[in-house]
Amino acid sequence: MDPGADEPHDGEHEEDGGEDAVLHADPIIDIYAIDSHATDMRIAELSRRTGVSSASIKHYVREGLLPAGERIGYNQTAYDEHHVVRLRLIRALLDTGGLSVAAARDVLAAVDDVRAPVVQVMAVAQRSVSAPTTAPTRASLERVRALAADRGWCVDDDNPGVAQCAEVLDRFADIGRDDLAAMLERYAGPALEVARGDLDAVAAHPHDRDRMVETVAVGTALGDAMLQGLRRMAQEHLARASSPDARVSAASSDASTREPS
Repeated sequence: MDPGADEPHDGEHEEDGGEDAVLHADPIIDIYAIDSHATDMRIAELSRRTGVSSASIKHYVREGLLPAGERIGYNQTAYDEHHVVRLRLIRALLDTGGLSVAAARDVLAAVDDVRAPVVQVMAVAQRSVSAPTTAPTRASLERVRALAADRGWCVDDDNPGVAQCAEVLDRFADIGRDDLAAMLERYAGPALEVARGDLDAVAAHPHDRDRMVETVAVGTALGDAMLQGLRRMAQEHLARASSPDARVSAASSDASTREPS
């Protein structure tokens, strides 16, 4: 997700590390253990360390995703390990999480706002990944809200998940597949268990607000991607296990392993 090959400016003509640089050549850095006196680096080194081009780094600074480096002299800017960690977080949100630059900026701004409670950061992160494309019908919205009420869920009417689920119900109706709407109730139970896992991960750091809000942001965006991947794997597993060919193959395998009497 490179914004383009912007020309270097401000005297920073170092060679880019390139988008194809190995991202994990360096050990994983814990931002909470970084020494504030860590060695500074120029933009070329930051690019090499993260695999993000200098043009993209400058773009993220202009867009407000990445704090600017420290001016250390005429036409010289220094970056540190915090920039390394932040860039990897930005790319995770954009590439794996699928967020737009604007959505990532909103999420990171909420993470950086020390006055924002964890629940507010969660709301921003949820909206960044689940904005509906069209306004759902009232009937579908009422069905989703009724599901939440029947299960005793405490959910605001403006929770983005309400509109997102309602929009899916509308699309089922549009293609004449109202029968698929039953998946709403079927998915509710597993979704609650997934949400428990999400909140357990957040609660693992009860005295560290920074770590908690980062977990909310990363877990919401990247957790959706992981959940989709696991669903694809489980679908294939069940499809293979339930197919006639799979059952015949399993029976043949069992028979071949039996010792002759």
